[in-house]
Amino acid sequence: MSLSHKDVQDILRLLEETDYRELTLETEHFTLKLQQDEEGWTQQTNTGASDKSAVTSTVASIDGNATVESAATEEGLLDIRAPMVGTFYNAPKPGADPFVEIGSSVNEDSVIAIIEVMKLMNSIPAGLSGEIVEILIDDAQFVEKGQLLMRVRPS
Repeated sequence: MSLSHKDVQDILRLLEETDYRELTLETEHFTLKLQQDEEGWTQQTNTGASDKSAVTSTVASIDGNATVESAATEEGLLDIRAPMVGTFYNAPKPGADPFVEIGSSVNEDSVIAIIEVMKLMNSIPAGLSGEIVEILIDDAQFVEKGQLLMRVRPS
């Protein structure tokens, strides 16, 4: 079990409607800790697999839309971020195999996704070479420019 970016957004929206400034959600698979200070929300996630899997993020709320920017992750991983605002699709059409999965090898020109903007489909190249180790966005989810999509272990 894991939390998607949308799950964290939904939790933040609920918290912003309350006076609570801290939340810890712990399961046998992960721990999620959210704290708010004057700079915004901070998210710390630990999957329990190892200390290297702990991720601390700063979460900013702009007009009720939460965005997450990674501040720490497993050493040596590179981020692939959304180059534009739009709807993220992980496959060329509904029901088709995804462009990439965890463990897929990519090079700079490999298409990793499509982002739809105003009915225009934009192919998103990896821009780097390596192995996909994390996919942080679900299919058909809205993405912000600069939002973290995937993490790659360079080859």
